[in-house]
Amino acid sequence: MGKKGDLSNFERGMIVGARRASLSISQSAQLLGFSRTTISRVYKEWCEKGKTSSMRQSCGRKYLVDARGQRRMGRLIQADRRTTLTEITTRYNRGMQQSICEATTRTTLRRMGYNSRRPHRVPLISTTNRKKRLQFARAHQNWTVEDWKNVAWSDESRFLLIHSDGRVRIWRKHNENMDLSCFVTTVQAGGGGVMVWGMFSWHTLGPLVPIGHRLNATAYLSIVS
Repeated sequence: MGKKGDLSNFERGMIVGARRASLSISQSAQLLGFSRTTISRVYKEWCEKGKTSSMRQSCGRKYLVDARGQRRMGRLIQADRRTTLTEITTRYNRGMQQSICEATTRTTLRRMGYNSRRPHRVPLISTTNRKKRLQFARAHQNWTVEDWKNVAWSDESRFLLIHSDGRVRIWRKHNENMDLSCFVTTVQAGGGGVMVWGMFSWHTLGPLVPIGHRLNATAYLSIVS
């Protein structure tokens, strides 16, 4: 009984060697344990194409978006990270002979390593402030801990009185959507909040001051002097 499955390069070599040693197809099949059809096919491929590799030609349906199309799709994303799947598909199909659907676009993007993710939130910094921050970092990169002990740090922040304004997630089952423990309460106008200013240094922790109050900066900074 003949063996099943793909032949290794070594097995193909044995078949070719047996036939070149003047063994017949039947003798080669009996000696190596392959079917006569396999012996004939492998030796024919070697004679006509010089093929001794077991690698098959790629089979199945080809990708609608080839390597060139992937580069085109990658440029579309690089140009606008916030573009939607529908917009990517529409822009890609412009000027293309073969159009693709959104499902193909999604599959192609995943094959390229792209996934739709929530962006990281970072403070909005202008180009001018970016340059100033870089200049500050370079000017103070060699400061020691003793130097930084003489610096006071200050900032302001908003605190909500009722709940957080961030995204909230809960764990629940499919039929628990109306359970009281799965609710997040809301109030009109967000419930209000308070904006405060604070400062600290190596030596001390300053007070929290409501932003609406008049701030005597000289008095507070004198704490660290």
